[in-house]
Amino acid sequence: MSTIQTHPASTLSAALTDSWTMTRRELAHWARQPVQVGVGLVFPVMMLLMFSYLIGGGRGIDGDFTDYLVPGMLTMTMVFGLDATMVAVTQDLGKGVIDRFRSMPMNSAAVLVGRSVADMLSSVLGLAVMIAAGYAIGWRWHDGPAAFLAGVALLLLLRFAMLWIGIYLAMVAGKPELVQTVQLLIWPLSFLSNAIASPESMPSWLGAVIEWNPMSATATAVRGLFGNPVAAGDSWAADHAELLAVAWPVALIAVFFPLAVRRFRDLSR
Repeated sequence: MSTIQTHPASTLSAALTDSWTMTRRELAHWARQPVQVGVGLVFPVMMLLMFSYLIGGGRGIDGDFTDYLVPGMLTMTMVFGLDATMVAVTQDLGKGVIDRFRSMPMNSAAVLVGRSVADMLSSVLGLAVMIAAGYAIGWRWHDGPAAFLAGVALLLLLRFAMLWIGIYLAMVAGKPELVQTVQLLIWPLSFLSNAIASPESMPSWLGAVIEWNPMSATATAVRGLFGNPVAAGDSWAADHAELLAVAWPVALIAVFFPLAVRRFRDLSR
């Protein structure tokens, strides 16, 4: 009896084609949900304006507060919107959409890859809007295009890591209602960072915790690349923010990407 062997190149090509099909499916949802897309883009801008003009700050910061705040808000933007991705995943699970996809002759990981690619495209758009808003209120980067692009890359790397955490937790939650509970865990991560205020303005024990937050590492590294004020700190984490800005997301991806793929495969059993 002869067996049919699939060439690895053909398998990869099929996986990429399936993933792009799933990506286009997610992008098509944008056209049917313009209000939701608009709110997702405007909400971080409102947060930026609120912290810049209404709340203010700058204690413990050597330099202009706006130049300190904007990179921090760009970092926080990489966490905003995860609930929409998580709800979409749970809705597909609840409606049996993913079961139908699994019954088709397509790569099993294409559904998750398509969702992640669409989310990253949305994140690029949201980041561009926030950068424009920051520029409009007076923020500037000072160290050239290469450093600027490196900072943007670190921001998107953090988003990619947070995305796979969200996808995994969404499949664990299983229902859109439970996503609200999971989302509550994200807000402490956002605010217990140096995105808005310097750890120097906080109690010493809290400042030490904040400096090890993955978001703090990214915010500090991005500020340095943009030539913006960097919060003072004498801890190892503060001195090696660029290293941690890469190490934290890579470690999170290494943990949650395989967990998400395994969870997705287990759903069919």
